[in-house]
Amino acid sequence: GSEENMRESFEKLTSNLLKARFPFLYVNSWEEERIINTVKVIAKDKELIKTVRNVCTWTLTDGLILEESNSDSSGKLSTSQEKDPRKFLDFVENYEEPAIFIAKDFHVLFGGDRRGTADHMSIRKLRDLAPKLKTSSKPKNLIFVSPTLVLPIELQKDTTIVEFDLPTVDDIKKVLLNLTKANSQNPNIQINLNDEEIDQLARAAQGLTINEAENAFARALVKDGIMDINDLEVITEEKQQIIKKNGVLELVNNNLNLSEVGGLSNLKKWLSKREKAWLNPSKEYNLPYPKGVLITGVPGCGKSLIAKAISASWKASLLKFDIGRTFSSLVGSSEENMREAIKTAEAVSPCILWIDEIEKGFSGLNNSGDSGTSSRVFGNFLTWLQEKEGPVFVVATANNINQLPPELMRKGRFDEIFFVDLPTLNERKEIFTLHIKKRIKSEIQSEDFVINDETITKLSELTEGFTGAEVEQVVIESLFEAYSESRKVKMDDFVKAIKFTVPLSVTQSETIKSLREWANLRAVNATPKDELSEYVMDSEIKKDDDKDNKGTPNISNARGGRTLDF
Repeated sequence: GSEENMRESFEKLTSNLLKARFPFLYVNSWEEERIINTVKVIAKDKELIKTVRNVCTWTLTDGLILEESNSDSSGKLSTSQEKDPRKFLDFVENYEEPAIFIAKDFHVLFGGDRRGTADHMSIRKLRDLAPKLKTSSKPKNLIFVSPTLVLPIELQKDTTIVEFDLPTVDDIKKVLLNLTKANSQNPNIQINLNDEEIDQLARAAQGLTINEAENAFARALVKDGIMDINDLEVITEEKQQIIKKNGVLELVNNNLNLSEVGGLSNLKKWLSKREKAWLNPSKEYNLPYPKGVLITGVPGCGKSLIAKAISASWKASLLKFDIGRTFSSLVGSSEENMREAIKTAEAVSPCILWIDEIEKGFSGLNNSGDSGTSSRVFGNFLTWLQEKEGPVFVVATANNINQLPPELMRKGRFDEIFFVDLPTLNERKEIFTLHIKKRIKSEIQSEDFVINDETITKLSELTEGFTGAEVEQVVIESLFEAYSESRKVKMDDFVKAIKFTVPLSVTQSETIKSLREWANLRAVNATPKDELSEYVMDSEIKKDDDKDNKGTPNISNARGGRTLDF
């Protein structure tokens, strides 16, 4: 289907460019061997290219090599002199047969050796060669293959960049089948895979090059002598290598499930409705892959937890994208870093791309001091958000929504914007239940502190206005209190911890009010409508009169966010 079409599009585009006498093509890819094999297929297919051609490769180390002879008299290739790039270009100019020349790693001569030292004589020679290739009696073309895109300004008008896609699932499946077939007679190796599991392993390896996929499968095979569905873990580890080499993205390992995040049931329902379409978007319903969500709200109320939980529930890799790392002092490097990060995320898809506190990453947008670098990087990111079609689900979180650029919140960038408010009574019950059951075992519970509905309700009522993070800290502080005195946990420990906690709803009441006013028309509340009527926070937060002047706030009227139900 679409995967086959991607391959066909490269063959068809390349063959059309070769037929049209485009002198220079540039393919930015690590996969030299696969590109050479594809070009060899094109070179001998009269339906694709009309005039069949010889295929020659060139490197600084091996010089010229005839890869494929498709003419009656291919001519002799002398490999002793053509290691010199200028002599190689002379050879191309004087060669008297139809041919496609593939030059590997020419980017070094273009100034891509990190020292910026270009071979200006070779560049000039290429400029002289371009019109001669267009008008030569026999069709000849030169293809540059390189793992990085470096193109001197002098050659930009004569060179066409051609995209070469990573291997399709079918390509990877062939590698896996060839490996299992080659080892099927080995008594020390067991192959325990059915057709569905072979397909699963191949899909898991999508995003790897052919060599990387082959390495991953070979490693899985030698690890224990068994190739089965459990080897998915090995493939994930190979994908981690791609991320580690990137430098801008970070792979986050976690086993947190959505059921382990307290409250936010509206958001959870919304996510569960998209889980089915995550890897298998319906052709019948003509559905695209889900794009992602922007989650804003009160700090400490579970925004980052949700990102981690989606990853575990959807069984997808979680990549943390630190936008600050994309910015570099070298001209053009920041934009290149953004493109590389996006390319890597797509390569290891299906994945969750988590951007924490996105407003800080683009804080320089209104600062003219960076010569527009921030705006260009932001523009690249926005375009990708709008146009992306693959299974990369973006989860962006934000605390300070006033710093968010309006372009980011336009429909089409994200599927939805959710507002996470202070947890309601029911949500605090869930959060307390999760943390208490996770940390407090029955053997350290005292007579007046037993985990039951009465205890959870009492604690939840006492912590009105607390964030989820503050509720967790109450549990931890209570345990510290009991442990320091080598005794069981008592209810007094919790009451004391609550009493001496000044919640964010007190210290940042104006900020929370501002967040709610912003979210009222712009975002959907992550909490269901029937729970929101329980309480809402007024602009004025009153405190109980006690001797320490440290109580919980009284909540009255105006929570933020549209109260839609899913």
